Amino acid sequence: MSVRYVIREGLAGISRTKLAAFTSIFSLFVAVLLIGVIARVGYNAYEVAQMLRQQVEVEVFLLDLDQQSTLELQKRLGESVFVESLTYISKDSASQIFRQEFGIGGEALAELNFLPASFKLKIADNAELDSLQAYVAEIETYRGVDEVQFNLALLQMLESRMETMAIVGGALGLFILFVAMILVFNTIRLTIYAKRDLIRAMKLVGATNAFIRRPFLVEGMVQGLIAGAFACVIIYLIFSIIVPAQVPQVGILEWPFGRWHYLMGGVMLLSLFMGWWGSRWAARKFIRETTVYS
Repeated sequence: MSVRYVIREGLAGISRTKLAAFTSIFSLFVAVLLIGVIARVGYNAYEVAQMLRQQVEVEVFLLDLDQQSTLELQKRLGESVFVESLTYISKDSASQIFRQEFGIGGEALAELNFLPASFKLKIADNAELDSLQAYVAEIETYRGVDEVQFNLALLQMLESRMETMAIVGGALGLFILFVAMILVFNTIRLTIYAKRDLIRAMKLVGATNAFIRRPFLVEGMVQGLIAGAFACVIIYLIFSIIVPAQVPQVGILEWPFGRWHYLMGGVMLLSLFMGWWGSRWAARKFIRETTVYS
């Protein structure tokens, strides 16, 4: 079968049903545009959540311990899979930090050297909240530990918000994809209906369903390419020019994986796949139902 024939017929199908093809391309464009925006916003929200998570530290305040006991406790804390790194703050260092934060007003209190020594634990990014909470409770039982401070509420809020965003974004994305594919399906169905007499004639001379189906697959893929290309342009303009001009802080947020072309490539592939799948779905169904006797 000539590749030229398949491409020519696929492009001709768009010109035969201009209004339906425009509706299909526009719906695909809106669908992948929205999904691209959701993906970019979701990625940046995840980055911000991870940044906030990294700022959450477990602070372990110590009783008066000798140097050997302090080293043993430091080793025990550092061996945990939940701890990425830890910093020891002596009583003198704690007083100095207090003096720097409270200025002249804190000089007198800092001289009393009343602040305890402590360890600041940086939590590993992959630590699960329930396991981390149990680990903090375990630290409180260690010998020489006076008190443990841990911002559990912030982590719970971050995890809850990210879970809600993932569910809502995923459900919205699937709904948009489904609606767009239905429109592609209907467009190809109209094209097949317009060519029903030709399809019957081709079947009479021995053409297979696969042979007849290929031009319609090309038509759907071309629609996907056109929609994806326009969506990529709009997404780039939104996040590189329009939004940063209005909200300069957004300009510091990175594209997924640090490069714009990863998101654009994903949008193009998704749009191409949606066009192909919608046309394949319609072609397989209606070409099979177009008999030579009706």
